[in-house]
Amino acid sequence: MSIILKAENISKQYRLGLVGTGTLKHDFNRFWHRIRGKEDPYLKVGGVNDRTKKATEDYVWALQDINFEVEEGEVLGIIGKNGAGKSTLLKILSQVTSPTTGTIKSRGRIASLLEVGTGFHPELTGRENIYLNGAILGMTKAEIASKIDEIIDFSGCELYIDTPTKRYSSGMTVRLAFAVAAHLEPDIMVIDEVLAVGDAEFQKKAVGKMQDISRGQGRTVLFVSHNMAAVKSLCTRCIVLDNGGLAFNGHTDEAIDFYLKLNSSNRGIRNNSIFNPNEFEYSPHVRPVSISVGAVGKALEEPIEFEDEIEFKIQFNKLSENIQIDTTLQIKDSKGNYVISCGSGLSQNIENKNETGTVEHSVRFPSSFFSSEEFFVNVLFVENKKTVTVKLDDIISFQVLESTRKLGEWMGKSIAPIKIKLDWFLSTHD
Repeated sequence: MSIILKAENISKQYRLGLVGTGTLKHDFNRFWHRIRGKEDPYLKVGGVNDRTKKATEDYVWALQDINFEVEEGEVLGIIGKNGAGKSTLLKILSQVTSPTTGTIKSRGRIASLLEVGTGFHPELTGRENIYLNGAILGMTKAEIASKIDEIIDFSGCELYIDTPTKRYSSGMTVRLAFAVAAHLEPDIMVIDEVLAVGDAEFQKKAVGKMQDISRGQGRTVLFVSHNMAAVKSLCTRCIVLDNGGLAFNGHTDEAIDFYLKLNSSNRGIRNNSIFNPNEFEYSPHVRPVSISVGAVGKALEEPIEFEDEIEFKIQFNKLSENIQIDTTLQIKDSKGNYVISCGSGLSQNIENKNETGTVEHSVRFPSSFFSSEEFFVNVLFVENKKTVTVKLDDIISFQVLESTRKLGEWMGKSIAPIKIKLDWFLSTHD
């Protein structure tokens, strides 16, 4: 396939602080260097785009030295944490803003859907905004008129099509905007989090349309989303942005694995803890050795998916005979709500009163149990089923990745932390 889009050394620099503060001096300095044929002096300064750290310079690189190519008919996923530079890159590719350095080379018409309501006037009706938005995207009036019935039907907003869009919900607005962009028949379609707003019906339509555009019509799609199930289902390749830089460029599954590991290390997610033997001297009967959680059949560092069995292992040194030591897992969701408490004291398979030495307790949760979310784990060591002798709060954590779904299916997240797959039965009655 031929290359339809190429980004070469793309960088974007922004000034921090209040708009206009001290810029006249900097603008004159830039002008003075330019007329003398010298490089912009402020291209040599600028902090890394890490929003968690305190600013030490007046400038920041939102993007720095981004290079990639996109082939015709390819669906390229762009993933990264909030503030990594994804939306800035899409705005540069869509020519909404220009890069500080570097060039974009593309062939064909580009349609962009970057934010809810971009290009819409709140006082105009939905029908009028179709013509306005279509013109902004490069469609002629005749072209819009020939497709307006199809656009309205696809949007599902026919009842309100002659109502000002200021009375639309965000979901209705993005439906209409996506319908216009999708029917532009672009060579390159740029989409930023279109699935984040909208119900199941709209998601199914949007995913199906993107599939038709890329596979049926051989057009190119650049897709930004935090929904890894949608990315896995739609994209043939992904790039990962981190702090304004290109951290990974490759196959979708490998890119998602890289992103999750990067995200886990940045947020302190740790699915394995090893202890110093002298760390818990206050307990005369037990010394924790290690605690881990992972997918059965995978290495500990590999991502855990919804359909994986999940195994917890708790290893400890039992120092006293005639003492029963049980372990308990307390699992919390990302909001800190306790969702599961599971203890070995309830199991008939655990009995270690007369043993000393290294002991390992393990328990498995079935596949398709935890929803796509981040979980935190407390581990308790209980003596003779009544006294908590050691409690380790948030000692390990893990993240579950949603599995790939068929195109056109619901791509949203479950509202509950537990998402159990059970057998359902169908019966009919006269």
